[in-house]
Amino acid sequence: MPTSHFAGAKPLTDLVFGASLFFPPLFKAVLLGFFFWLLIHPLIRGWVYSGDVWHPTLFDLSLFVLCVTAALWIIGHG
Repeated sequence: MPTSHFAGAKPLTDLVFGASLFFPPLFKAVLLGFFFWLLIHPLIRGWVYSGDVWHPTLFDLSLFVLCVTAALWIIGHG
């Protein structure tokens, strides 16, 4: 199998630096959702870890997922 047609291909041609660096909307939603989670989590931490919630770690994870979903909705409709 000849590989001569790969000789002219430049490696990492899709890697972009500088002002035109592309961040997909999902990445932006995760960052914004994490910020929302950082704001909400300290407010309910005492209640979550007091024993009222069956599994605090799963509750934290679901709260994070809800924050990311809300952030994606805000980005999509904003």
